[in-house]
Amino acid sequence: MAEPKDMVVPMLMEMRAAIDKRFDSVDQGFDGVDSRMKAIEKRLDTIDGRQKSFNNALTADTMMSKFVTGDFEGRIDALEKKVDELMKRN
Repeated sequence: MAEPKDMVVPMLMEMRAAIDKRFDSVDQGFDGVDSRMKAIEKRLDTIDGRQKSFNNALTADTMMSKFVTGDFEGRIDALEKKVDELMKRN
């Protein structure tokens, strides 16, 4: 039987080979990360663009509603003034 000190170096070499093999598989897993990140960033940019477009549409709709409501309020104010004038005459 071999001496324990003669068995240590081969065992360490085997362990190093196993670790290197694992690192190689991890490195291969990271090879596609850049392309996946670019795809994710593209999707997020698309979502951001749609959200900005939606927010702009909501802002425009709110402004139109205020404009229309303000127009009606102005007309109602004018009618109320005319009614008040007519009531004062009588």
